[in-house]
Amino acid sequence: MLDMSRFSSALAAPMIRFLRHKQALGRIYKAEYFRLRSLDRFLAQGGASDLDAAAFLSWCETNKHVASGVRRANMRTVRAFSLYRRRSEPDCYVPDPSLFPPEHIRRPPYIFSEAEISRLLDRTLELRRVSHTPLRPEAMRLALVLLYCAGLRFGELLRLEVGDYDPAERVLHIRTSKFHKSRKIPLSIDAVSELEQYLAARHRLCRRREVGKRLLWNGSQQGDGYSRGRFRLAMWQLLDREGIRSPDGHRPTIHSLRHTFAVHVLLRWYHSGVELQSRLPQLAIYMGHVSIVSTEKYLHFVADLVSAVSARFASHSANLLGTQENTTEDPS
Repeated sequence: MLDMSRFSSALAAPMIRFLRHKQALGRIYKAEYFRLRSLDRFLAQGGASDLDAAAFLSWCETNKHVASGVRRANMRTVRAFSLYRRRSEPDCYVPDPSLFPPEHIRRPPYIFSEAEISRLLDRTLELRRVSHTPLRPEAMRLALVLLYCAGLRFGELLRLEVGDYDPAERVLHIRTSKFHKSRKIPLSIDAVSELEQYLAARHRLCRRREVGKRLLWNGSQQGDGYSRGRFRLAMWQLLDREGIRSPDGHRPTIHSLRHTFAVHVLLRWYHSGVELQSRLPQLAIYMGHVSIVSTEKYLHFVADLVSAVSARFASHSANLLGTQENTTEDPS
């Protein structure tokens, strides 16, 4: 829970109402909470009675050391708060978006090939197994399987608990994820096999030591699951050993596996000839999106998809366009 009692400036009350309004709509709004806390502290320390252009620009100056994308996000949050406030206070100051830094251009996600995924899975067996991470190879292998085969978000993966897997139904329960949405996702036969092999290995180790509830247990007596930083380092080792880099020379992000999941699902649908428009809402639900618009951001038009689309178009339009090939016997 976000501690609303820590706001103390003259705008504390409307800030709290704004945050609670967003949370009532199903948003966590944690990052926005800390941005408004920063502004609140600045106004309180300066004894400001309201937010005006001068105070806003002075607060922005305190953030000039951070990246332009972060500064833009900070300023957009304050603008959203000001627009909310204007509903009841028509004369309140609203920041001009033309003053904001340019929007950060995100690196395009890397779409892994099936061969690359296979090689990464093999590489997990080479990860070093030490006393405080006795299940590291098995845990990283399962993590790759779930990220690629189930399209999980990074945070969803790390929050999974052993009890979230239902062996009878063969589904994973993703609890209170983005936008406070929970969902149950069925797993493929191969993913179930990998998960149950990992659980068997984990159970054998549990007989000799106390473990936590997290599915991806790191083996530590002090902790429970993997932290984001520790997991990211392990993933970097796998990518470095395989020499996998995006076109700009950077390591692919972990989130790229979620993009790869969506693109490969689309490819399989094209190859199998299913009706895509009826299946896309199912993909949106599976990935935990609030609408199909969010899912479309993951459906990148990669080379393999271009070929699949072209082949389907050719098969459907050959008779109409008169491009159907005539078959003749080999003259030889």
